[in-house]
Amino acid sequence: MSKLSLDRILQSQGFGTRKYCRALIEDGDVAVNGETVDSYKATFDTDGLVLTVFDEEWPYREHVYIALYKPANFECSRKPSHHPGVLTLLPEQFTWREVQPVGRLDHDTTGMLLMSDDGPFIHAQSSPKRHVPKVYQATTAEPVTAELVAHMLAGVQLNDEPAPLKAVSCVQRGEHTLEIVLEQGKYHQVKRMLAAAGNHCSALHRSQIGGLTLESLGLEEGEWCFLDQAQLDLLVPA
Repeated sequence: MSKLSLDRILQSQGFGTRKYCRALIEDGDVAVNGETVDSYKATFDTDGLVLTVFDEEWPYREHVYIALYKPANFECSRKPSHHPGVLTLLPEQFTWREVQPVGRLDHDTTGMLLMSDDGPFIHAQSSPKRHVPKVYQATTAEPVTAELVAHMLAGVQLNDEPAPLKAVSCVQRGEHTLEIVLEQGKYHQVKRMLAAAGNHCSALHRSQIGGLTLESLGLEEGEWCFLDQAQLDLLVPA
Protein backbone atom coordinates (compact mmCIF):
# COMPACT_ATOMS: atom_id res chain seq x y z
CA MET A 1 0.00 0.00 0.00
CA SER A 2 1.41 3.42 -0.92
CA LYS A 3 2.26 5.89 1.81
CA LEU A 4 0.16 9.00 2.43
CA SER A 5 0.96 12.26 4.18
CA LEU A 6 -0.52 12.57 7.66
CA ASP A 7 -2.81 15.47 6.76
CA ARG A 8 -4.31 13.43 3.90
CA ILE A 9 -4.77 10.45 6.21
CA LEU A 10 -6.58 12.57 8.79
CA GLN A 11 -8.80 14.13 6.14
CA SER A 12 -9.68 10.70 4.72
CA GLN A 13 -10.78 9.61 8.20
CA GLY A 14 -13.19 12.53 8.51
CA PHE A 15 -11.33 14.81 10.90
CA GLY A 16 -11.99 17.91 8.81
CA THR A 17 -10.50 19.95 6.00
CA ARG A 18 -6.82 19.63 5.06
CA LYS A 19 -6.19 23.02 6.68
CA TYR A 20 -7.82 21.96 9.94
CA CYS A 21 -6.02 18.60 9.93
CA ARG A 22 -2.68 20.34 9.47
CA ALA A 23 -3.44 22.59 12.43
CA LEU A 24 -4.27 19.56 14.60
CA ILE A 25 -0.97 17.97 13.70
CA GLU A 26 1.12 21.11 14.22
CA ASP A 27 -0.56 21.68 17.61
CA GLY A 28 0.58 18.24 18.77
CA ASP A 29 -2.93 16.78 18.99
CA VAL A 30 -2.20 13.79 16.74
CA ALA A 31 -0.18 10.65 17.42
CA VAL A 32 0.52 7.77 15.06
CA ASN A 33 0.91 4.31 16.60
CA GLY A 34 1.45 5.99 19.97
CA GLU A 35 4.04 8.58 18.89
CA THR A 36 3.12 12.26 18.59
CA VAL A 37 3.81 13.64 15.11
CA ASP A 38 3.94 17.40 14.51
CA SER A 39 4.73 17.44 10.76
CA TYR A 40 1.77 17.11 8.44
CA LYS A 41 4.15 16.17 5.62
CA ALA A 42 5.24 12.97 7.40
CA THR A 43 4.13 9.92 5.42
CA PHE A 44 2.82 6.60 6.71
CA ASP A 45 1.66 3.27 5.40
CA THR A 46 -2.01 3.07 6.35
CA ASP A 47 -1.97 -0.70 6.85
CA GLY A 48 -2.41 -1.31 10.58
CA LEU A 49 -2.06 2.39 11.37
CA VAL A 50 -3.68 3.66 14.57
CA LEU A 51 -4.30 7.38 14.96
CA THR A 52 -4.74 9.07 18.32
CA VAL A 53 -6.60 12.38 18.08
CA PHE A 54 -7.33 14.33 21.26
CA ASP A 55 -6.28 11.24 23.25
CA GLU A 56 -8.83 8.96 21.50
CA GLU A 57 -7.63 6.07 19.36
CA TRP A 58 -8.95 5.66 15.81
CA PRO A 59 -7.61 2.74 13.78
CA TYR A 60 -7.34 3.67 10.10
CA ARG A 61 -10.24 2.35 8.06
CA GLU A 62 -10.48 2.69 4.30
CA HIS A 63 -14.25 2.42 4.70
CA VAL A 64 -16.46 2.26 7.76
CA TYR A 65 -19.30 -0.19 8.30
CA ILE A 66 -21.53 0.69 11.24
CA ALA A 67 -24.56 -0.75 12.99
CA LEU A 68 -26.73 1.71 14.89
CA TYR A 69 -29.56 0.92 17.29
CA LYS A 70 -31.87 3.58 15.94
CA PRO A 71 -34.24 5.17 18.47
CA ALA A 72 -37.65 6.53 17.54
CA ASN A 73 -38.02 10.08 16.21
CA PHE A 74 -34.81 10.18 14.18
CA GLU A 75 -34.80 10.48 10.39
CA CYS A 76 -32.64 8.30 8.14
CA SER A 77 -31.54 11.24 6.03
CA ARG A 78 -28.48 13.44 5.64
CA LYS A 79 -30.91 16.35 5.30
CA PRO A 80 -33.69 15.69 7.84
CA SER A 81 -36.80 17.82 7.71
CA HIS A 82 -38.94 17.20 10.82
CA HIS A 83 -36.75 15.26 13.28
CA PRO A 84 -33.03 15.02 14.06
CA GLY A 85 -31.02 12.95 11.61
CA VAL A 86 -29.42 9.66 12.62
CA LEU A 87 -25.98 11.14 11.88
CA THR A 88 -26.34 13.29 14.99
CA LEU A 89 -25.99 10.06 16.98
CA LEU A 90 -22.50 9.45 15.52
CA PRO A 91 -19.18 11.29 15.93
CA GLU A 92 -18.95 14.35 13.69
CA GLN A 93 -16.18 12.84 11.56
CA PHE A 94 -18.65 10.39 10.04
CA THR A 95 -20.51 13.32 8.52
CA TRP A 96 -17.24 14.49 6.95
CA ARG A 97 -16.73 10.95 5.62
CA GLU A 98 -20.19 11.12 4.01
CA VAL A 99 -21.46 8.10 5.90
CA GLN A 100 -25.08 7.42 5.03
CA PRO A 101 -27.80 4.94 5.99
CA VAL A 102 -28.11 1.68 4.10
CA GLY A 103 -31.79 1.83 3.25
CA ARG A 104 -34.16 3.57 5.64
CA LEU A 105 -36.27 3.10 8.70
CA ASP A 106 -39.27 5.38 9.27
CA HIS A 107 -38.71 8.09 11.86
CA ASP A 108 -40.88 6.22 14.39
CA THR A 109 -39.34 2.78 13.70
CA THR A 110 -36.59 1.52 16.00
CA GLY A 111 -33.89 -1.10 15.60
CA MET A 112 -30.91 -2.06 13.50
CA LEU A 113 -29.73 0.42 10.90
CA LEU A 114 -26.61 -0.16 8.83
CA MET A 115 -24.49 2.84 7.80
CA SER A 116 -21.39 3.17 5.63
CA ASP A 117 -19.31 5.36 3.34
CA ASP A 118 -18.72 2.48 0.91
CA GLY A 119 -20.91 3.16 -2.13
CA PRO A 120 -20.82 -0.36 -3.65
CA PHE A 121 -21.65 -1.87 -0.24
CA ILE A 122 -24.60 0.49 0.22
CA HIS A 123 -25.88 -0.29 -3.28
CA ALA A 124 -25.49 -4.04 -2.83
CA GLN A 125 -27.18 -4.12 0.56
CA SER A 126 -30.04 -1.94 -0.69
CA SER A 127 -30.67 -3.98 -3.85
CA PRO A 128 -33.88 -6.05 -3.77
CA LYS A 129 -32.10 -8.62 -5.94
CA ARG A 130 -30.00 -9.75 -2.95
CA HIS A 131 -33.01 -11.10 -1.03
CA VAL A 132 -31.52 -10.30 2.38
CA PRO A 133 -34.10 -11.27 5.04
CA LYS A 134 -34.97 -8.62 7.60
CA VAL A 135 -36.78 -9.46 10.83
CA TYR A 136 -39.32 -7.07 12.33
CA GLN A 137 -41.42 -7.04 15.48
CA ALA A 138 -44.69 -5.27 14.70
CA THR A 139 -47.19 -4.11 17.31
CA THR A 140 -50.70 -4.00 15.89
CA ALA A 141 -53.55 -1.67 16.76
CA GLU A 142 -56.10 -4.48 16.65
CA PRO A 143 -55.63 -8.01 18.02
CA VAL A 144 -53.74 -10.43 15.79
CA THR A 145 -55.89 -13.10 14.17
CA ALA A 146 -55.10 -16.32 12.34
CA GLU A 147 -56.65 -14.73 9.25
CA LEU A 148 -54.21 -11.81 9.45
CA VAL A 149 -51.23 -14.15 9.66
CA ALA A 150 -52.53 -16.21 6.74
CA HIS A 151 -53.09 -13.07 4.68
CA MET A 152 -49.54 -11.84 5.29
CA LEU A 153 -48.14 -15.22 4.24
CA ALA A 154 -50.37 -15.58 1.18
CA GLY A 155 -49.64 -12.05 -0.05
CA VAL A 156 -51.37 -8.69 0.03
CA GLN A 157 -51.85 -6.36 -2.90
CA LEU A 158 -50.53 -2.82 -2.49
CA ASN A 159 -51.75 -0.04 -4.77
CA ASP A 160 -48.43 0.65 -6.48
CA GLU A 161 -47.17 -2.92 -6.75
CA PRO A 162 -47.77 -5.14 -9.81
CA ALA A 163 -48.06 -8.32 -7.74
CA PRO A 164 -49.02 -9.20 -4.16
CA LEU A 165 -46.22 -9.00 -1.56
CA LYS A 166 -45.69 -11.94 0.78
CA ALA A 167 -43.96 -12.21 4.11
CA VAL A 168 -41.26 -14.89 4.17
CA SER A 169 -42.44 -15.68 7.69
CA CYS A 170 -45.15 -14.27 9.94
CA VAL A 171 -45.54 -15.58 13.48
CA GLN A 172 -47.82 -14.35 16.24
CA ARG A 173 -45.81 -13.48 19.37
CA GLY A 174 -48.57 -11.90 21.46
CA GLU A 175 -52.12 -10.62 21.30
CA HIS A 176 -50.92 -7.51 19.45
CA THR A 177 -47.48 -8.65 18.30
CA LEU A 178 -46.17 -10.23 15.11
CA GLU A 179 -42.67 -11.27 14.08
CA ILE A 180 -42.44 -10.67 10.35
CA VAL A 181 -39.61 -11.58 7.98
CA LEU A 182 -39.39 -9.73 4.67
CA GLU A 183 -36.93 -9.74 1.80
CA GLN A 184 -38.24 -7.05 -0.54
CA GLY A 185 -37.64 -3.86 1.46
CA LYS A 186 -40.38 -1.79 -0.20
CA TYR A 187 -41.36 1.67 1.04
CA HIS A 188 -43.25 1.43 4.39
CA GLN A 189 -43.74 -2.23 3.53
CA VAL A 190 -44.68 -3.69 6.92
CA LYS A 191 -47.09 -0.87 7.73
CA ARG A 192 -48.72 -0.95 4.29
CA MET A 193 -49.04 -4.73 4.27
CA LEU A 194 -50.69 -4.76 7.68
CA ALA A 195 -53.07 -2.00 6.62
CA ALA A 196 -53.94 -3.86 3.42
CA ALA A 197 -54.55 -7.00 5.49
CA GLY A 198 -57.08 -5.18 7.68
CA ASN A 199 -55.02 -4.11 10.68
CA HIS A 200 -52.68 -1.21 11.50
CA CYS A 201 -49.10 -1.02 12.79
CA SER A 202 -48.74 1.04 15.96
CA ALA A 203 -45.03 0.32 16.56
CA LEU A 204 -42.26 -1.32 14.54
CA HIS A 205 -38.79 -2.61 15.45
CA ARG A 206 -36.13 -4.23 13.22
CA SER A 207 -34.13 -6.80 15.16
CA GLN A 208 -32.15 -8.58 12.48
CA ILE A 209 -30.65 -8.19 8.99
CA GLY A 210 -29.47 -11.39 7.32
CA GLY A 211 -27.81 -13.42 10.06
CA LEU A 212 -26.78 -10.36 12.10
CA THR A 213 -28.95 -9.73 15.16
CA LEU A 214 -29.19 -6.55 17.17
CA GLU A 215 -29.02 -8.62 20.36
CA SER A 216 -25.62 -10.06 19.38
CA LEU A 217 -24.19 -6.54 19.05
CA GLY A 218 -25.11 -5.67 22.64
CA LEU A 219 -26.23 -2.15 21.77
CA GLU A 220 -28.63 0.06 23.69
CA GLU A 221 -30.89 2.56 21.93
CA GLY A 222 -28.81 5.31 20.32
CA GLU A 223 -25.56 3.31 20.51
CA TRP A 224 -23.46 2.23 17.53
CA CYS A 225 -20.50 -0.01 16.75
CA PHE A 226 -18.12 -0.81 13.92
CA LEU A 227 -18.79 -4.10 12.13
CA ASP A 228 -15.91 -6.50 11.57
CA GLN A 229 -15.56 -8.84 8.60
CA ALA A 230 -17.20 -11.78 10.39
CA GLN A 231 -20.25 -9.63 11.15
CA LEU A 232 -20.36 -8.29 7.58
CA ASP A 233 -20.30 -11.87 6.30
CA LEU A 234 -23.55 -12.50 8.21
CA LEU A 235 -25.28 -9.92 5.99
CA VAL A 236 -24.76 -12.08 2.89
CA PRO A 237 -27.79 -14.24 2.04
CA ALA A 238 -27.25 -17.94 2.73
